[in-house]
Amino acid sequence: MATTEKQLLRGGQFLVKETDCQDVFTPEDFTEEQTMMKEAVMEFNEREIIAHRERFEKKDYAYTEECMRKAGELGFLGVAVPEEYDGLGMGFVSTVLTCDYISSGTGSFSTAFGAHTGIGTMPITLYGTEEQKKKYVPKLATGEWFGAYCLTEPGAGSDANSGKTVAALSEDGKTYTLNGQKMWISNAGFCKLFIVFARLEKDKNITGFIVENDPSNGITMGEEEHKLGIRASSTRQVFFNDTVVPVENMLAGRGEGFKIAMNALNIGRIKLAAACLDSQRRILTTAVKYANERKQFQTRISDFGAIKVKLAEMAASAYAGESATYRASKNIEDRITLREEAGNSHQEAELKGVEEYAIECSILKVAVSEDVQNCADEGIQIFGGMGFSEDTPMEAAWRDARIARIYEGTNEINRMISVGMLVKKAMKGHVDLMGPAQAVQEELMGIPSFDTPDYSELFSEEKEMIKKLKKTFLMVAGGAVQKYGPDLEQHQQLLLAAADILIEIYMAESAVLRTEKNAKRFGEEAQSVQIAMSKLYLYHAIDIVEKKGKESIISFAEGDEQRMMLMGLKRFTKYQNYPDIVDLRKEIAEKVKEEEKYCF
Repeated sequence: MATTEKQLLRGGQFLVKETDCQDVFTPEDFTEEQTMMKEAVMEFNEREIIAHRERFEKKDYAYTEECMRKAGELGFLGVAVPEEYDGLGMGFVSTVLTCDYISSGTGSFSTAFGAHTGIGTMPITLYGTEEQKKKYVPKLATGEWFGAYCLTEPGAGSDANSGKTVAALSEDGKTYTLNGQKMWISNAGFCKLFIVFARLEKDKNITGFIVENDPSNGITMGEEEHKLGIRASSTRQVFFNDTVVPVENMLAGRGEGFKIAMNALNIGRIKLAAACLDSQRRILTTAVKYANERKQFQTRISDFGAIKVKLAEMAASAYAGESATYRASKNIEDRITLREEAGNSHQEAELKGVEEYAIECSILKVAVSEDVQNCADEGIQIFGGMGFSEDTPMEAAWRDARIARIYEGTNEINRMISVGMLVKKAMKGHVDLMGPAQAVQEELMGIPSFDTPDYSELFSEEKEMIKKLKKTFLMVAGGAVQKYGPDLEQHQQLLLAAADILIEIYMAESAVLRTEKNAKRFGEEAQSVQIAMSKLYLYHAIDIVEKKGKESIISFAEGDEQRMMLMGLKRFTKYQNYPDIVDLRKEIAEKVKEEEKYCF
């Protein structure tokens, strides 16, 4: 059945509309084709990457390139590329799935893969002319050529549009000459093609160019950067000195570069979240195997409550990350399908489909990159002194995870984007925020109900709590917007707190909806551990929402308004029946111990 507009929420609408669990896509919904792709990718990861971990840690850049070439031969670099350009033409979920399961062997290969397939190839697929696509995309899709993305400069990081690299049109109007310096360029050491952003004259916005990597054309490189992690990911400065580019290699139109950069990063963000998922699964699996073997005080350390806490929390965050990433991926895929059915080209459909869910992409990038770092940190702790040694894989996992909070837009920038985009969507009428926010204000003025609700059905109380968390966001964000109006963007601490509330709502709701859907089809007993993980994740989410809500309210409200909002916050974050957190963790940890892996 074709997806209809009615069934499919727009980006950000999860906050103000209820989602039926049957309308979310979960990893348990993978098609036979997707399952086969997942298995093929996992086999490649085990054979070519994990088996040669030490080569990556010893900065074997040539081996990273070799693995990329093999990935190209197997079609993994072209999963998202339409078939007419020698790709596999698979849907967005399959793109995300491939990124997920190919990325856990080492951050070095994960970075090379993500930079090439995402920001190295997609700008041409999505913005290129037919001639540009025919000329370059097949080479990139098959791994004959590798791509890199030149946006960041010494003075232009988060402020991407402030770059100083310039492009000048020749007198005969046939070429542009590029001059400038780019830094932190992934794949620079072995790429054949750059997507370069430069400014024409005094244009407000930068412009994108497709530039072939030809050293005889004024292109030089700095030495390989020495980095904390992702050691075998080639990262260099790139210098353009009177580099000549044909006019037909301008990407999209003049001044369109900033738009290209931002939309390419939206895709990069959800794919980066996916790239952190299997790393979490693998870290937990490695940690629980060690904990089952290691004995102290004549007892396996996995039998100690202190270790069970860690195993349970690692599993719950991985589960929530999976749930949210695949929920959003399918929303994007369905939106792309809708637009194609309405007559949009594949280019336009994919661009607009991803752009629609930019809020969710930013949420996922922040949440999953921080979860994988915490997971790796706890992995080291479970290993104890051995975790700090290069002889075990934990320290490399921790180092590799650290970059995920920085690239594809820092987590601070992404937090502000998520709330800023939501406010913009509200202004355009795409998400009705003010109506529900007004309703929350009126509810705060009224007398609360003292009826005892019937919470006997699975997740009835948890879903009620999620509704109340949404009211908390509307109360806090609505109050801040009323006070500061368009100047809200100047109050970054409030935006960051609001973003944390937004993130927790989306992640917790995604876990609950996934489990509710699966409990209905597989039975509650079969999903008992997943139920425990969803309840545990929500419990922590409520704590974060309460803390960030209080921080915000006492910072912008005062007097009676402050007292009323604090009372509302207390009401919106209070359970009728608190879950037994110790029991939840025990149940999760025992399952993970028994299976000796992340098994959900």
